[in-house]
Amino acid sequence: MATRISVLVAARMARPTAVTSVTAISRALTSHQTFNGLYSGLTRYRASQLRQYASTSSEPDSTSDPTLSRALELIDRGTEAFEKGELRAAKELYEESVGVRETSGAWFNLGVCEYHDGQHAKAITAWENSTRLNPSADAYTNLASAHIMSKPPQPALAIKHLTSALELAPDDPEIAFNLAAILESTDNFEPALNMYQRASKGGVERAEQNIRSISAKILARRAAQEKQAGQADN
Repeated sequence: MATRISVLVAARMARPTAVTSVTAISRALTSHQTFNGLYSGLTRYRASQLRQYASTSSEPDSTSDPTLSRALELIDRGTEAFEKGELRAAKELYEESVGVRETSGAWFNLGVCEYHDGQHAKAITAWENSTRLNPSADAYTNLASAHIMSKPPQPALAIKHLTSALELAPDDPEIAFNLAAILESTDNFEPALNMYQRASKGGVERAEQNIRSISAKILARRAAQEKQAGQADN
C-alpha cells in the first residue's frame, strides 16, 4: 500500500513502498511557469513528500500463495534497488512483480520510478492501476502531480484526483493546500479559499498568506463585477 508523491506531488521511502514523492515533484514544479508560481509554493511545502512508495506489509498474506509470495519478494528487491539509486533495476523488478501477480504496491512503486524517469504518462498508468486495486490518498496525490507535470498540464484532472485523495484522507492538510493552489490557478477563488482555510486549520502555517492573498482577489473581482454591472445599467 502506498505511503506518502511528489504530486502534487515527495517520497517517504519506507522499505518496500511506492516510490514517488513530492520532493522530486516539487523541484520540477518550482521551475514550472504555467501557473505563475502557485505550484512552486505548493510543492515547496510538500518537498519532503511524492508520496513515495508502498510496502509489502500492506499486501494480502502470501503464506498460502506462492505466486503472491514471489511478487512481494520482487517488490522488496525493487525497493532495495531504488534506495541504492538503481532506478532502472528497481523499475525492472517492479515490472516483473506485476507480471507475476498484480498488487497495488508494485504498481505504485513502478509509478514512482516512471515519474523519476520523466515518464509521466507511464507513471499515470501505473498509479491508475494501483488505485484500481486499492484506492489510496497517496496514489491519487501522485496522479495529480503527474497531471500537472504533463505537457500540457491537466489541472482539471489534478483537481479530480486531489478531490479523491481528500475524500480518503479528509484530515490531511497538505492535500487541501495543494488542491487550493490548483483551484486558485484556475480562477476558482472561493473554493480555493475554503481549501486554504482547511489547510490552515490543519497546521499549514503558510496557508495564512494564501488566505490573505486570495481574499483580496475575491474582493477585487467582486468590485470589478459590480462596476461592470453598474456601467451596463447606465
